[in-house]
Amino acid sequence: MKRLISIIISLLILTAIYWKIDFSGLIKVFQNSHPVWMVISVSMIAPLTMLTAWRLQQLMPKRGNKSSSYLNFGEANQLILAASVLNMILPSKMGDIVKAYFMKQRGHLEGSLSLSLVIFEKACDLVSLLIWCAFGLIVYPEKDLLFWVMTAGVTLGLIIGLLLLSSRKFTNIFFQIARKIAPKKIYSKIDSLELSWIEMHRYFWHDKVQLTKIATTSIFIWFGHLLQIWFFTLALNVSVPLLASLALSPLAILAGLLPLTFAGVGTRDAAFILFYQPYFSTEVGAALGLLCTSRYVLPAIAGLPFFGKYLVGINKMESLRKSEGIGE
Repeated sequence: MKRLISIIISLLILTAIYWKIDFSGLIKVFQNSHPVWMVISVSMIAPLTMLTAWRLQQLMPKRGNKSSSYLNFGEANQLILAASVLNMILPSKMGDIVKAYFMKQRGHLEGSLSLSLVIFEKACDLVSLLIWCAFGLIVYPEKDLLFWVMTAGVTLGLIIGLLLLSSRKFTNIFFQIARKIAPKKIYSKIDSLELSWIEMHRYFWHDKVQLTKIATTSIFIWFGHLLQIWFFTLALNVSVPLLASLALSPLAILAGLLPLTFAGVGTRDAAFILFYQPYFSTEVGAALGLLCTSRYVLPAIAGLPFFGKYLVGINKMESLRKSEGIGE
């Protein structure tokens, strides 16, 4: 039902957007696009995916010789692509959490540590995006009511995120508050998340050099995503200053992460149209929204074979375990 509601909301927002714009004008935007920049911008999906896979590989514990990870680079890429499939279905890119399940089932890590690793990866991603959002708000040209609302939300989110990553005391207080306001039926999930978060603190904070490398890589990955969006504007033959694009695009992406719509479709498109209206028309904004959606759709399509492979492997292991249990 939740998925159905999110799809309906996405369709309603898209209907409102395309009702107001000139559809033939949207077609002309793509017809007049710059082919070289279009190829360059879309092709950036591959290196950004590989860089994200490399970060996942670096997060994994090392083998006995301390030189190689339990997860090779090829399988790290497969996990990222497989998670991309579920990111098209689950809100706020929660498909990434499924990587923990896959790593556990394939014997890479224990369940609690695999969940801790993926939670840390996702937290680094979110904090890095909020850092770029804070940068965007500093140079945001319109200091209106929307600006102050966004500033308050981003500042609060960034402070909470940094404290959750760095302070065990704050983490304990945070989960205590969560238990008081959350429904009783999800208490077990909160307990599991808290245990994984504590283990994440214990695992990552013992190596400050590794922690710094992962944090720096996360910020750089998001710079690559934002640079790709600026390349999209070049592909659409519109002039947007790089600094302005770096300021506005993270705010639009953050809007797409709100768990309201199907894979952010609709809210993200509307945010691009709203934030970039000083620089180009609504038709170009809609085209930019479509190109940004391709950043999620293309990896999901590429991940379908790997997602199927993981599901088949997991089903076989579950069947084997059940048969062994029956035999006993």
